[in-house]
Amino acid sequence: MDSVETFRQEAHKMVDWIADYYTGIENYPVKAGCQPGSVFSQIPVAPPEDPEEMKTIFRDFEEIIMPGMTHWQSPGFFAYFPANSSFPSLLGELLSSALGAQCMKWETSPAATELEEAVMSWLKKMTGLPESFEGVIQDTASTATLCAILTAREKFTDYKINDAGFGTGTPVMRVYCSAEAHSSVEKAIKIAGIGKQNLVKIALDDEYRMIPGLLEKAIVADIKKGLKPICVVAAIGTTGSTAVDPLEDIAVLCRQYNLWLHVDAAFAGSALILPEFRWMIRGIEQADSFVFNPHKWLFTNFDCSAYFVKNSESLINTFKLVPEYLRSQTNVHVNDYSNWGIQLGRRFRALKLWFVIRSYGVRGLQDKLRKHIFLAAELKSWIERHTDFELMAPVQFSLVCFRFHPAGTDFTEELNLMNEKLLLAVNATGKMYITHTKLNGNYTLRLITSQTHVEPVHVRDAWNIILDKAGDLKNSIKS
Repeated sequence: MDSVETFRQEAHKMVDWIADYYTGIENYPVKAGCQPGSVFSQIPVAPPEDPEEMKTIFRDFEEIIMPGMTHWQSPGFFAYFPANSSFPSLLGELLSSALGAQCMKWETSPAATELEEAVMSWLKKMTGLPESFEGVIQDTASTATLCAILTAREKFTDYKINDAGFGTGTPVMRVYCSAEAHSSVEKAIKIAGIGKQNLVKIALDDEYRMIPGLLEKAIVADIKKGLKPICVVAAIGTTGSTAVDPLEDIAVLCRQYNLWLHVDAAFAGSALILPEFRWMIRGIEQADSFVFNPHKWLFTNFDCSAYFVKNSESLINTFKLVPEYLRSQTNVHVNDYSNWGIQLGRRFRALKLWFVIRSYGVRGLQDKLRKHIFLAAELKSWIERHTDFELMAPVQFSLVCFRFHPAGTDFTEELNLMNEKLLLAVNATGKMYITHTKLNGNYTLRLITSQTHVEPVHVRDAWNIILDKAGDLKNSIKS
C-alpha cells in the first residue's frame, strides 16, 4: 500500500472505525474472555508470500484480535491503575507516528527536543515541583526508577562501576523502600547489580505508609555493619492502596545520612495539579529525583512518564556516551535527551502531551481529576453504609480498597476465598473489570474511578453488580 490515495482511503475508514469504537465501547466485554492460545492458534504459522489487501488484514483484526482485547478505555474499566487515553492524545500520537521521527538528539529533530523541554517546564508549574528541577520524558516509571538507582549507584561510587564494573573493593550497597513499594524497585535493584537481598523493605503504619523511625534504624544498622546505604525510594501513592509515605520526614533522614531520595508518584503524582494535594510533596526540594505518569491520570496515552531530577549532571554522567557517528557541533549547546536515560532511540512523546494540556487546559484537567475523586468518595460512602462490606484502606484519591465481609464470616482464609469468588463473578459479567491486592494478608478488592470517560452512572452500575454477585454468594453460604 504505497500510494498516498490508497492510504488516504484506508486511513479515513480506520478513523471512522475508531470513532465508532468509542461510541459503542460499552457494548464490548470489558475484560477479554478468551482462553490462552486462542489468538495464537488463528495466526498462520508462516507469513504471507504475497501482498494482502488491507480489507483482509482489517477483517482479521476485527475477528481475531478484537475478541482477545481488554478494553482499557471502557468506562467500565476499574482495574489496576488506568492507562488513559483521550481524543487530543490520539491525534497527537497520530501525527507523531506520521512524522516517524527518531528524536534521540536535538539535531535529529530540534522541535521534538525543545517541545519536550517546554512541556516538562509546564508540568513543573502545574504540579508545584521546584523550579530548579529539570525534566525528561521516559517510557515508564519503571525505567525512571531504574535511572534513579543507577545514578545513585554511580554518584556514590564516583562513577567507577560504569568504568570498571563491580570489583572486590566495591562496597555492598543498600536501598530502602516501603514494604508496599512497586515491584519495579526490586527489578531495578537486580538490573543495577546491587542484588535484591540488598533492598530493605521498611514496615508500615496503619495507613500502609513507610515508618521513618524504622527507616532510620535500618540505615544506622547497615552503616554499623560496614554496608553502604545509597538510596531511599519514597512512594506518593503506593500501588496497592495509594498510601502516601511521609516525604518530609524521609527527606530529613536522606539529608542527614547523605542518601539519594527518589520519589515514585507514578499514579498519584497527577493529583499535584490540584493545590489541595500539594501537602504530599512537602520536603520535595530535598529529593534528587521524582517521577509520575501522565499516561495514568493525565489522559495521555501510553507511554509517557515524566521524570525530574535536581541535578541533571549526575544523570547525564551516568548515561552519556557519544560515539563519533553521533557527534555534532550542537552537542554543547542543547539537551540531547538520549544522554538522559537508557534508550538511544526516542519517540516524539512530548507532542501528545502538548496536545492534551492545551486541549483541556489546566482547569479542565483539574475538573476531571476532582470528578474522579468525587466518584471514589461516593463509592466509599456506599461501602461504609453497607453492613456486608468494609473499607480496607483510606480513600485519598480515586482508588477504593474494600472487601465483602458478611456477618459470621471472620476467618481470613474463608474471607479471602469469598472475595476472590466475588471478583471472578463480577468480572465474568463483562460489564466491568476490577482487580485485587492483599493488604496485611487480606484479599482486597480494588476499584479505581479514574478512567477518562467514566461517569457517575458507571460507578453506580458497578456497585449494583457487586451487590448482586455478593448477594448470590451470601445465599449460597446460607444454603
